[in-house]
Amino acid sequence: MPAEGVMKLTKSERLELQRQASLRTVRADSARHARLILLLAEGLTWAEIRAKLDCSDSYIDRWSKRFAADRLAGLFARHAGRRRYKVNDRLEARVLEWTMKRKPADGSTHWSSRKLSAELDGISHMTVARIWAKHAIKPHRLEGYLASNDPDFEAKAADVIGLYLNPPQHAAVFCVDEKSAIQALDRKDPVLPLSPGRAERHGFEYFRHGTLSLYAAFNTKTGEVLGKTAARHTSAEFVAFLADIVVHQPKGKEIHVIADNLATHKTKLVQAFLVDRPNVHLHFTPTYSSWLNQVELWFAKIERDVIARGVFTSVPDLSRKLLRYIRKYNQQPKPVKWKYFDPSRRITSTSTVTVH
Repeated sequence: MPAEGVMKLTKSERLELQRQASLRTVRADSARHARLILLLAEGLTWAEIRAKLDCSDSYIDRWSKRFAADRLAGLFARHAGRRRYKVNDRLEARVLEWTMKRKPADGSTHWSSRKLSAELDGISHMTVARIWAKHAIKPHRLEGYLASNDPDFEAKAADVIGLYLNPPQHAAVFCVDEKSAIQALDRKDPVLPLSPGRAERHGFEYFRHGTLSLYAAFNTKTGEVLGKTAARHTSAEFVAFLADIVVHQPKGKEIHVIADNLATHKTKLVQAFLVDRPNVHLHFTPTYSSWLNQVELWFAKIERDVIARGVFTSVPDLSRKLLRYIRKYNQQPKPVKWKYFDPSRRITSTSTVTVH
């Protein structure tokens, strides 16, 4: 090890080194060099400096000699680092063209950064990744969509959304649908509970005790849900549920029901029910547009909270737990705040709707 000694500093050198060591805007290596010289000037041994700066003897030797030879000027790094590789427009265009218009030769459905860099000689996978990030290209992502082919999409969508934004006075608006074939699954193995560092675990094997359907009517004004379970999914059950909605409202009150285009919603039995009760009006969402029905949002909630991870010993047990959840939910219901992203635009099949 080289001989250790105390570094002699002038007053101005000490002040400058202290300034560089304390500033947060200078390079980290410059601040470290300044701290090293100050520690040497305080008389610390190399072993003590190694512990404080987490450095090696060669680091201390190199920078103390540079300071001794050139003073403050010797503390500037000789190499500021490699210049950042700049991607030109032609290279970007080539990467984007291959990404979006060609497929890998091995039969893969999409590119990875490493596969594409291997195909394009001289381009690293990090360069490919930076180009993708710059242009928001994500080959690994896949999203689904469903376009409505309903020729009356605009009129039906305007009718439904108009009930959300400007409902008739003194009328009740309900979003109605059924969640069919809910399975009463019971686990063969015990459920291992949540614990620190470990998620709840279910066994892969299960008993299926049967299925039932859940009918739900979501009140768009209050957020309350009227629910009913049924063993079958028929038009008669749907009419019976509509009767339940009517019973729970004041006599003669106007009731608007939003439903999808399911065949059981359009039978002669349903038409007869509507004829006998002129205060009940049925509004249908456009074809392939169940997302316009707010009750679908609530169904997603009960799926997450009760059904997906539930353990049900029988169909009655499943029914009991679903209805218990609905009762608890109705103690603090939350309506959906539905609004257009840009209400000034004309309603089209591509109009954007935001749900909060």
